[in-house]
Amino acid sequence: MYPDFLKDIDIWSPEIIALLIGSGFLIGVVNTVAGSGTSIGYAVFMSLGLPPSWANGTVRIGVLPQTFAAGLNFYKHKLLNLKNAVLIALPITLGSILGAEIAVNIDQEVFKKVIGIAMIFFLIVIFLKPEKWINGSKTELNIKPKWWHYLLYFLIGTYGGFIHIGVGIFLLIALVMVSGYDLVHANSLKVFVVFIYTPFALAVFMINGEIYYAIGLISAIGNTLGGIVASKYAIKHGAKPLRWILMIVIIVFTGYLFGVHRVVLGLFHNLL
Repeated sequence: MYPDFLKDIDIWSPEIIALLIGSGFLIGVVNTVAGSGTSIGYAVFMSLGLPPSWANGTVRIGVLPQTFAAGLNFYKHKLLNLKNAVLIALPITLGSILGAEIAVNIDQEVFKKVIGIAMIFFLIVIFLKPEKWINGSKTELNIKPKWWHYLLYFLIGTYGGFIHIGVGIFLLIALVMVSGYDLVHANSLKVFVVFIYTPFALAVFMINGEIYYAIGLISAIGNTLGGIVASKYAIKHGAKPLRWILMIVIIVFTGYLFGVHRVVLGLFHNLL
């Protein structure tokens, strides 16, 4: 039995099902072409009444079919090198288990601000050096990771296990600016890596009983459809459009971290 979080909401009503599938679709699209789409899931799930820890666990259910469907699309179009992907996925998976197990001892608002500052820095880099994102090293299928790359990916995995929001952006940044992949190949790797580590982090939340399965599974329908549509878009249109999508997502995500959405809602409320 679930705790009485959603006593005033019928999650099986057509309106709630439509909301979950629709938001899940947006999550799948944004996560596949850039990252941080999961923040939509957090917002929707928490608005329905789930506590943050339950939203953190539940949102990962939809990530599995979403990344599987998108990753399969990339693989069919020969944009995914499985050997390199597995080498990157190993440290990230280990880190994700640690991250999911970590008890949060730091002030979450301070944590959000630190991430937001980092995002602003990366946004400037993406804007000033677009060729780095579009072209990468031009050797995207034969890149050999260095030892400190594994450490970096372990840390990214730890963050992803701790809170899934933004992990896709960090992965893209590392894959492009550290490992040298172009944005399209980095996107395919990101999707595969998230698919590999998600079950391990999800298991931690399942063991601790912080999953609301009905909400997660309904949302997962939209996640999967979004992943399929977005991966086809990325394959067809290449890296240039992805750069602009990534920039928009980073701007929105950074605004979310700094609470800009609360200011906008406050102003809108005052106008009414």
